[in-house]
Amino acid sequence: MSLLVSRPALRRYGIAAAVCGALALAGCHRRAPEAAAPRPVVAVPVHPDGIPPQASLPGDIEARYSTPLSFRVGGKIVERDVRLGDTVKAGQIVARLDPADLQKSLANAQAQLDSAQHRLVYAKQQLDRDSAQAAEKLIAPSQMEQTQDAYASAAGQRDAAQAQLALARDQLAYATLVADHAGVITAEQADTGQNVTAGQAVYGLAWSGEVDVVCDAPETALPSLTVGATANVSLPALPGKSYTARVREISPAADPQSRTYRVKLTLAAPDSEVRLGMTAQIAFASSQAAAAGQHPFTLPVTSLFHDGNAPAVWVVRTGTDTLELRRVKVGRYDERTFSVTQGLQDGDRVVYQGVHTVSAGEHVRIVPPLHPEDFAS
Repeated sequence: MSLLVSRPALRRYGIAAAVCGALALAGCHRRAPEAAAPRPVVAVPVHPDGIPPQASLPGDIEARYSTPLSFRVGGKIVERDVRLGDTVKAGQIVARLDPADLQKSLANAQAQLDSAQHRLVYAKQQLDRDSAQAAEKLIAPSQMEQTQDAYASAAGQRDAAQAQLALARDQLAYATLVADHAGVITAEQADTGQNVTAGQAVYGLAWSGEVDVVCDAPETALPSLTVGATANVSLPALPGKSYTARVREISPAADPQSRTYRVKLTLAAPDSEVRLGMTAQIAFASSQAAAAGQHPFTLPVTSLFHDGNAPAVWVVRTGTDTLELRRVKVGRYDERTFSVTQGLQDGDRVVYQGVHTVSAGEHVRIVPPLHPEDFAS
């Protein structure tokens, strides 16, 4: 027995089947995956070794030459003619000692010389008499030798007394303290009525003339500092003014406490407004060379990667925040750092951590190091 189905019924069955199929396909279709969130990476802008661009070091204004003034003999100070901050001329008397004992020493030396001269006169007369008698064979040769010895001894004592007298005169002159050079009194280290020893500082004298700017540079700044390099010096006490200075001296060894190197610069043309002791800001012209990439970059070893057999680092592209593997040339490997001599520019953002978990072209989000001091150079 066959079932007969009308055409309208078949049409309805076909439509229903098509709707069910569409619903089934719609239920099996998956949604398009959402874009992956940027991977957080630790990346830090790098700068060439040396002073970062537009950076400066603090310093102080000092005289190029500064010496203590002290008496060359001991005694009691009875007079001080200058005070802190006074300007002195070369040869000016600044202090005096009580000269009483030194005057007595001078008188004693004079008496010793007078006595020695009298003995020498007597010895010379005796030598003349014995010489005449020896010529006539009237005295023995041994007696003549004794007379000659007495004369030589008297002459030696006279010379020694003369030297002692000259020393006593010098010591009396040393009781007067005189400034050796023109300058400014920068310290008072003894007062009137005080007993001082020979060589004990009484004043500090800063010489007039050349003026230095002194600063302490970290070891990372040494590659960009050389003797003869120029710098621009500004003084907070003199706004709007700037001075040119030239590096004169770089300490060969670091200070054991601060681990910094003392750098001395000489101002090219200081004016009368520049006073000793002023604070200064020193901007080295060599920092411009560092900005141009003429100095190596020091990076932590955690940022080192390899592109094949060549050393490389991951750099975050500016604008797109995507990663680029860039080959670099390494100049030196140290215990915790390495030095890049080619391949980087000032301001490049280099990935410091997780270099083995990223890939080229990956979109990233930069986060700062959790402990920045671990990556400080």
